[in-house]
Amino acid sequence: MTALPDLFDGDSYEPEHDHARLVGQLERVATLMRDGQWRTLAEIQHVAGGSEAGVSARLRDLRKRKCGSHVVERRRRGDPADGLFEYRVIWNLAYTP
Repeated sequence: MTALPDLFDGDSYEPEHDHARLVGQLERVATLMRDGQWRTLAEIQHVAGGSEAGVSARLRDLRKRKCGSHVVERRRRGDPADGLFEYRVIWNLAYTP
């Protein structure tokens, strides 16, 4: 995955402090999810590191045009009352960085 200078943004984003960490996490999440398997945020976080909130943000990043416009699917796992979701990525094979 190629890191673009404007890959991340937001009020709290400080490139000198955050860019390398976020690019690394995005690459780890993308590598893990490349197999198309369903995983919870906790399962992804266990492998990719960071927090579940960070993993969730990286999955959202994968949906962005500048990250490939990939499809991130979500479905419930287990008892619906538990509120547990799992995710998988359907890769946009037409994307070229």
